[in-house]
Amino acid sequence: MSMATEIHCSYGSLTPRVSISPSPTRISASFSSRYSRRLVNGCCCCFTNPVPRQLVTEELSLSMYNRWIRYCCKTGEIDEAMSLVAEIDSLGSRPDPLSYVSLIETLASLGRTLEADALFQEVVRFEINGSYSVRLYNALLSGYLRKGQLELALRVLDHMKEENVDKNQETCEILLNYYVSAGRLEESWRVVNEMKKRKFRLNSFVYGKIIRIYRDNGMWKKALGIVDEIREIGLPMDVEIYNSIIDTFGKYGELDEALDVLEKMQSSSDSKPNISTWNSLIRWHCHHGALDMALELFTMMQDQGLYPDPRMFVNLITRLGENGNWNMIDKHFESIKCKEHKDTRAIYAALVQIIGQFGSFQDVEELVGKLKSQGVAPSANMFCTLANAYAQQGLCKQTVKVLQMMENEGIEPNLIMLNVLINAFGTAGKHMEALSIYHHIKESVCISNSCD
Repeated sequence: MSMATEIHCSYGSLTPRVSISPSPTRISASFSSRYSRRLVNGCCCCFTNPVPRQLVTEELSLSMYNRWIRYCCKTGEIDEAMSLVAEIDSLGSRPDPLSYVSLIETLASLGRTLEADALFQEVVRFEINGSYSVRLYNALLSGYLRKGQLELALRVLDHMKEENVDKNQETCEILLNYYVSAGRLEESWRVVNEMKKRKFRLNSFVYGKIIRIYRDNGMWKKALGIVDEIREIGLPMDVEIYNSIIDTFGKYGELDEALDVLEKMQSSSDSKPNISTWNSLIRWHCHHGALDMALELFTMMQDQGLYPDPRMFVNLITRLGENGNWNMIDKHFESIKCKEHKDTRAIYAALVQIIGQFGSFQDVEELVGKLKSQGVAPSANMFCTLANAYAQQGLCKQTVKVLQMMENEGIEPNLIMLNVLINAFGTAGKHMEALSIYHHIKESVCISNSCD
């Protein structure tokens, strides 16, 4: 969604080419939307007692507006929340600091960083941040980095420094997560050293990221050496750390060692394998051609009441398909159908039809319509999974169509989607298709501040 608002403040927006007016105009709406209808019915799920009918015609208190805004943010109804902010504007008031925090955090998490930045300017201009300064900065920082907009994220950090707002543990963890994901070893260690200097706790999240950055830079023995350091300081070996170790072994083909770690997790009382554990094990066994063990892990995971990530399932059945094992695909899909997990089954059914190449869906709209008819609510995960499935078959037209439908549903493609699809096409040798996906997403989502 584009901002119709132009905002201006003394130091300027953190986002380039966004000016600011003293009186921002947001989404125009009135409280006579479906929220007022809820009030007319005399009930409201966010308040303990029913709201009287007469409140519909009376001026709502600022406190109630703020409560509604925070409730809408909590339930994901951000457009309704922005409509309520416009109502407050029309009354000559503004949300309270906590409501601004909720709005900015929600917008940033949805990738709507332009709107989040606009609200942030209001907070700074009118000095209404209360005690939430660093939380607001963290929300904006996280939103920019999630979209790969490093330059804008660095501007946020510069502004924190100018305003004497100190980083906290969350700020450092946000930066570390980005740098590790981007494979930036030097920057990752700079953040870790800063955390040590500030005496922030190096928790399992941090150590897990250190293991990963070593692994991704080919230093897997150093990555495993971190385990000794963890034991020395007495930090419990939790799922986060175990998963990082499994991923390290898997990447370098040490599959037996990865299975040994799984065995330790299963015997542990407080670090049981989660869906990420199984996904990693199955992915790496598929990658190294150990399909029999991958299928055994797939069965073990289901026996423990967990259901595979659709993207991992794509990988598994693709490998089986490459080896002509269509009967194995059908067998394992039938085992999933017996489970009471409707949404997952519907997505898997579509993927089997795409990748198994029997009864493939060439019409994306028909496929998504089929999923909806089976009660599957459109989600980023669903669209990413389907796009990946089409991409692995080199079906560029259908892949782009999935992205277009994703955008039509109001779900914004992100940098992860870009990487998944480019990797899928690249692996299949479809380099022109990879380039077309890149240009499509570049036009749809500005992944850097230089998008023109």
